[in-house]
Amino acid sequence: MIQLGTRWLVGDEPPSRLPQVVIDAIYEVEGELAEQGVDASDWSWTLTWLEGKPVVELDDETIIEYDADEDAAVVTPGS
Repeated sequence: MIQLGTRWLVGDEPPSRLPQVVIDAIYEVEGELAEQGVDASDWSWTLTWLEGKPVVELDDETIIEYDADEDAAVVTPGS
């Protein structure tokens, strides 16, 4: 089954179909960027689906993957 992805700007509400732990991780990353004074106002998140699991990537190449077995979000920092 193919699921379409989507894009949204940093600060906008993530898609509600994402697992809550992934949404929480998105907000955490955005909060860290704000604390560091990074102007990410024109950055976007891109949601794709890999084997039925969401993969979310920020323009700086930060990646958030969903571990369904652990119901956990795995964040890999970008550049």
